[in-house]
Amino acid sequence: MTTLLPIPVQRLAHSEGLPLPAAQTAGSAGMDLVAALPEAEPVTLTPRARAAVPTGLVLAIPEGFEGQVRPRSGLALKHGLTVANAPGTVDADYRGEVKVILINLGEEPVTIRRGERIAQLVIAPVTRAELYLTDTLSETERGGGGFGSTGR
Repeated sequence: MTTLLPIPVQRLAHSEGLPLPAAQTAGSAGMDLVAALPEAEPVTLTPRARAAVPTGLVLAIPEGFEGQVRPRSGLALKHGLTVANAPGTVDADYRGEVKVILINLGEEPVTIRRGERIAQLVIAPVTRAELYLTDTLSETERGGGGFGSTGR
C-alpha cells in the first residue's frame, strides 16, 4: 500500500464544480489538471500561440517537494499541444494560482474549454544542492563531449 502525501488545496471561485486533481489509476504518477475557464470563454491557440490557462487551484506543497506540471501525451500526439516550460515547477513556497503555459506546436488551431484535462501534475521530492568553486574536476571517459558525442 502506497502512503499518500497530504497536500492542502484552496479552490478559487472560478474552479467551482470542477474535479480536484487525482490519480486515474493505481499506477498513475500524475494527476490531471483541468482548465478553469469561463464556460462561455474557451481559449483557442493558433499554431505556435501560447497561453497561461488557469486551473483555479492554489496548492500548499510541503517543504522538500515540488509540483511538476507536465504535458498530457494524448494532447501532444493528437494536437501538438504541450507545456511550454515543461516541466513547469510549482515550488513549495508558492501560494498563487497554478496556471499551465500551453503552446500549440501543431498545424491547426486547438480550442481549450472549461473542464478539459490540460496537463499532468506530478509531486516529486526535491534534492537541494550547494555549488562551490574548484580549480579541478574529476576526469571521465566522456570528458567535455556534448550533444551527440556518445554516438547513441
